[in-house]
Amino acid sequence: MRGLQSLLLLAWTFCLTPLVVASDWVPPPVMLADVYERGEVDFGDYWVSEKYDGVRAYWDGAKLLTRGGNLIHAPDWFMAGWPRMALDGELWAGRGKFEQTSATVRDAKPDDAAWRKVRFMVFDLPTHPGNFTQRLTKLQPEIARLALPWVVAVTQFKISDHASLEQELQRIVAAGGEGLMLHRGSSLYRAERTGDLLKFKPHLDAEARVIGHLGGNGKYRDMLGALEVERQDGVQFRLGIGFTDEQRRHPPPIGSWVTYSYRSLTAKGMPRFARFLRIREEMPP
Repeated sequence: MRGLQSLLLLAWTFCLTPLVVASDWVPPPVMLADVYERGEVDFGDYWVSEKYDGVRAYWDGAKLLTRGGNLIHAPDWFMAGWPRMALDGELWAGRGKFEQTSATVRDAKPDDAAWRKVRFMVFDLPTHPGNFTQRLTKLQPEIARLALPWVVAVTQFKISDHASLEQELQRIVAAGGEGLMLHRGSSLYRAERTGDLLKFKPHLDAEARVIGHLGGNGKYRDMLGALEVERQDGVQFRLGIGFTDEQRRHPPPIGSWVTYSYRSLTAKGMPRFARFLRIREEMPP
């Protein structure tokens, strides 16, 4: 452990010089969340924050990248003065405005007016050598020093038990939010999916890659009936509900990634009541 901390301290020392910039389709080393389940956490060691339904973004000290490694073409003024250290966060235009945020971020020619409505909600410092609680003590004054209204340090707070967590989830969802995030205070930043970071939402969701289109019947004749999709673990299944008529006329292309919701998993690991939610434009191919 001491050797690992020494290496991380060395990396932090060099954060004052520009980091290596990832090229297109080279994903940045982001930490990914697992799913919260009741009874699995020590609430005394976890920080809680709102889960922002936006586009994950990683500032590598020189460029802003999506989770999949695509360059984000934000206006120069949006990133002016940002530190050379890495920042991990979410580009967010407000509750219930994912599609608006996604369209703004995807635009290769930045729309200045659209970007005025976007905030970079920063929740971590990936290259800092300390644990999450220590990273928070560095993150908050660093963001305050920028004094940019569109760069915001995500509010982190403590919850005492599951009942309080449920109550906070209901409050956030009633206000139009997506859910909550739980982050272990004693954890180092690890670029993998880990229980040190958990998401808690009213429904479960995940991503899958489109591998086929199935034609519809009746009112959906000559339109999409269902998507054939494949999870990262190789499990294949179909998504047949959740689409608008426009999406059925112009379905997500084969090879693209989509987010779907589901209630639970069967004994064989298949999602129950899977429903299409949206295309994930920022996912790698």
